[in-house]
Amino acid sequence: MFEKAAERGTSIGIFCTASYWNTEAILIAAQRIAEKYQIEKVPVVVATTFTYPHMPQCRRFLYCQDPKTGILSHFAYLNVLAGSKYSPYKNVAVLPHLDHANPVRDRWALTCALPYFSSVMFDAQLYPFEENMALTAEYVKNYGNDVLVEGILESLNVSDGAVATHIDNYCENAVKYVKTTGVDFAVADLGTEQQSTSVGKARYDKARARELTAALGRKMLVLHGTSCLANEQTRGLASDGVVRVNMWTRIAREAGQHAAEQVVSRMDKINAGDFNSTESMAYMRDSVEKAADIMEEMMELFGYANLA
Repeated sequence: MFEKAAERGTSIGIFCTASYWNTEAILIAAQRIAEKYQIEKVPVVVATTFTYPHMPQCRRFLYCQDPKTGILSHFAYLNVLAGSKYSPYKNVAVLPHLDHANPVRDRWALTCALPYFSSVMFDAQLYPFEENMALTAEYVKNYGNDVLVEGILESLNVSDGAVATHIDNYCENAVKYVKTTGVDFAVADLGTEQQSTSVGKARYDKARARELTAALGRKMLVLHGTSCLANEQTRGLASDGVVRVNMWTRIAREAGQHAAEQVVSRMDKINAGDFNSTESMAYMRDSVEKAADIMEEMMELFGYANLA
């Protein structure tokens, strides 16, 4: 699916979620695209991390912060929204994804919870390159027939201070990594920063993406840290070999900012005790609408119109 979509000029969006409202916002955006271009089933990857230290999204679904309960409740909710005959999002093909799963810390999610996912990111980036390859290859051998596996060559920059590691002879080692591990997708360092606090300051490394794709012989790259890029930098990624584009931070941040601004604009009514202005659903709806708007715009930039 992903390589064929890329050949048509489309990169499939991986939109992360850590809340029920954000999950529905993803489906709203995809349904809008389906209706706009008359597409029967719009593919979108709905992703969440388990206990990823930089952003443990499954802990954020519920007040109790239990990741197992969080992930199970997420899938129950997602199934009702997208899998029910009563679903208002019938034109969305949901592809659940486990993001940034550590081989040890997230073992339960990588094994026991595997039936819930269509793909996983087996994240061994903290291990030395050779050990990373060995661990990833073992996982692909054991579970590669059950799920698509996304692997990562090296550590990436994260806004909280984690700094990318850089392997020598990058393209040569990328080819070695893919051949040795048998992964379906490869996360490459293309100049971005994960969980960035700003937009447009990073530079997407188009030349490296194209060089990697040529060396690998097929389109299989995954871009992380998309939140740090200006919109125009995300246009035409499929032509560079980027088949999946991972994004969350900017969406959640800007949706929250918008919702907060709306709260301020209602402050007189809130102080007067107006129920509809005060009840938390107002904030949630503002967040959902803004998040859906951003993701719809990103799907346009990713080339979803080409799926029509």
